[in-house]
Amino acid sequence: MEMNITTPGLLFPAISLLLLAYTNRFVTLASVIRQLSKLEDRNADDIARRQISSLRRRIQIIRWMQVFGVTAFLFCTLSTFALFVHLQLVGKILFGVSVIFLSVSLLFSLWEVQISTDAINIEIERLDR
Repeated sequence: MEMNITTPGLLFPAISLLLLAYTNRFVTLASVIRQLSKLEDRNADDIARRQISSLRRRIQIIRWMQVFGVTAFLFCTLSTFALFVHLQLVGKILFGVSVIFLSVSLLFSLWEVQISTDAINIEIERLDR
């Protein structure tokens, strides 16, 4: 199968949008953490401790989402360059690696969404009291 330079180019906008979404999630979490740190009541109850634990885990997962997303972008760029200099096999391999890294990034994103849903359920518990 022949692969041309436009094939990896199709991933550039998708990866860019994903990285923007990941950054927005990170900024939102950082804002929530800053708000929690300003609270006057320093007596953390069970729900607050669970939220803090969830926030810490989510920040770490978002970091890995970004790492794998940027790595996918890098390999996609290298694939484009390899195809540009007519190294078909290298370009295909780099493109395949890029898609794998992008898939891993998306799996981390799915995990983070699950944790986010659990965090919202913790807030609902607080409202039920």
